[in-house]
Amino acid sequence: MQGTESLVWIVIGFIGQALFSARFVVQWFASEQAKRSVIPVAFWYFSLGGGVVLLAYAIHKRDPVFIAGQGLGLLVYFRNLFLLRSVSRQPEAESGG
Repeated sequence: MQGTESLVWIVIGFIGQALFSARFVVQWFASEQAKRSVIPVAFWYFSLGGGVVLLAYAIHKRDPVFIAGQGLGLLVYFRNLFLLRSVSRQPEAESGG
């Protein structure tokens, strides 16, 4: 059973890493389409998803460095999504549009 559990956690770790890495691909494609450097909302969702999965993996591994890195990163991802949501809720008159 120990080997199966270990394999499951390795798969979880790779899934988290794949989600986290996908954010760069999303950002690259969005920038290529816009012909300038942009960070699409999907970047933050992939960051958040990958960060949560990688934090779970880090907690399972009991790695304090990895836990701190992913935990602090999650604060940034949540904050950016909150800021984007706040901006999208503003009436056009307030935003100058």
